[in-house]
Amino acid sequence: MLVYSRLKYAIAVLVLLLSALYAIPNMYPSDPSVQITPNRGFTVDAAFRTKIETALKGAHLQAKEVEIQDNGNLLVRMASSDDQSRAAGVLRDLVGSDYVVALNLASTVPDWMAAIHAKPMLLGLDLQGGVYFLMQVDRHAAMQKMFESTAEDIRGVFRDNHIRYISVEPAGNNSVIAKLATGQNADAAQQLIARTMPTYRIDDNGEIITVTIPQVELDKYLTDAVQQNIGTLSNRINELGVAEPIIQRQGADRIAVQLPGVQDTAQAKRILGATATLEFRGVVEGNAVEARDTGNVPPEARIYYQKRLGPDGKPLPILLNKRVIASGEQLQTASAFFDSQSGTPAVRIRLNAIGGQRMFDYSSMHVGKLLSVVYIERIPEVKMVDGKEVHSTRTREQVISVATIQGTLGKEFQTTGLESMKEASDLALLLRAGALAAPMDFVDERTIGPSLGKENIDRGLMAVTYSFLFALGFFLVYYRMFGLITCLALLINLVMVFALMSLIGATMSLPGLAGIALTVGMSVDANVLINERIREELRLGLPVQKAIAEGYERASGTILDANVTAFLAGLAMFAFGSGPLKGFGMTTMLGIITSAYTAVSVSRGIATAIYGGKRKLTSVSI
Repeated sequence: MLVYSRLKYAIAVLVLLLSALYAIPNMYPSDPSVQITPNRGFTVDAAFRTKIETALKGAHLQAKEVEIQDNGNLLVRMASSDDQSRAAGVLRDLVGSDYVVALNLASTVPDWMAAIHAKPMLLGLDLQGGVYFLMQVDRHAAMQKMFESTAEDIRGVFRDNHIRYISVEPAGNNSVIAKLATGQNADAAQQLIARTMPTYRIDDNGEIITVTIPQVELDKYLTDAVQQNIGTLSNRINELGVAEPIIQRQGADRIAVQLPGVQDTAQAKRILGATATLEFRGVVEGNAVEARDTGNVPPEARIYYQKRLGPDGKPLPILLNKRVIASGEQLQTASAFFDSQSGTPAVRIRLNAIGGQRMFDYSSMHVGKLLSVVYIERIPEVKMVDGKEVHSTRTREQVISVATIQGTLGKEFQTTGLESMKEASDLALLLRAGALAAPMDFVDERTIGPSLGKENIDRGLMAVTYSFLFALGFFLVYYRMFGLITCLALLINLVMVFALMSLIGATMSLPGLAGIALTVGMSVDANVLINERIREELRLGLPVQKAIAEGYERASGTILDANVTAFLAGLAMFAFGSGPLKGFGMTTMLGIITSAYTAVSVSRGIATAIYGGKRKLTSVSI
């Protein structure tokens, strides 16, 4: 008998409604927009919004809307991409380096849809336009950083065990050379180093100890540095909300970064390269103002400037020790909270074992002394000089906290003295993003304009549309009523694919559109198997309803077997491929899942609704 349970009908209707709900947001066009993100210490308020609106009117630009977002950013919606580019130039000149001005595409999906996570698919560079960077780790700088860190660890071991030394400095051939003072026990020093660094090779020649780092350790350090940089870049861009990034590792020491919707290469570089970290330094006693004015700075000290302003309206100077107690490299976590004891916002900081030990050693010997927290932000800049790009890095250093060490500090402690919870949250965010584990250089960059992306979208959708129309025409002529059933199932299949990609946040690219076109063809194959099987059963003399039921039953096993093998191929492309291959694999897998369901189950439900029941049929339109 040709039957289809009410539960299956209910499931099919529910799936169709949910698919339509989550696919509809893709029909809402995005607004070309300019997003303004305040740098640390600056805010976006009503007065700032008025300033922006006035500047746009002065440039004869009409914004669709200027809104302050919940995350503290300002979003300026424009009517066209040309207005967007002009507005970005005007606003960038207006706000200077105090704010980050970036091009973006703002969603127009209603709030109630966004509340249930119904949002449009992310579009890749080839469809939406944007910037592409290929970044490479500076191997020499990364290795030098490791050697410097190793040398500092050896100095710490010597200091902790009262071993006097002349120097501990990195040398060539992946080694660090330590020169002991006369009369020191070289064997004891060597054993201490071996205990701390068991995988390193240690040789001594009298009072000179050579510590060689194995190549496997260097390779591991580079691998970990690249992986950490990927996380850092992801956190930096994601949490600041500038764009939806696609960040992938390529080869041993390269990272590919795609920022869809961003057209300003220089600004994108600034977003990627700006990194923040902390340094904890001891305060050197002395008159900092006099040292600044006369230039007589103690040899162990350096002049820094605080957030607080002096009577002359300038930042107050302070003398800090050149030696760094702990830095952002030793930072594990940072979170903002409100300190009930001091009544001010604060950031809770946790260091790793090395940083915690250094903090413990310093604080236990300097209780009652002052400890400072220095905030450092390094911002790469790109300027045009004589028609050529000139790259430079601007470093901003500011003492954000000076506090008395009340007791011994360890791995976990807090820094106070921040003005607001937003400032504390911003600082914690930047600290979590951290500094790059190893310096990186931009080795390739490309900008894809939104007009080219729009052309790709139009052509891709045209290809999918024509593939659907060709299938519709063929099935209506060749299979008649069952051709119509097939086309309804095929349309539901496309809606489900778009809904799933929107729901899981997948990125649609041009190869992804090709994958959807392929799944249309595979869905056609499944329905051809079913329809031909029904025809065969009718030729064998079975009653109409029995022939339809047998056709679906006998073809289902073959369809599922074929789809499993195709799904595994798509899974392999998604798991082991990158870029276009990954996008093609994603849409292929989703399309196979949905086409198998619509061909085997949904189309059977439609056929049952038309030909099922207790009525007797003598013929069927197939």
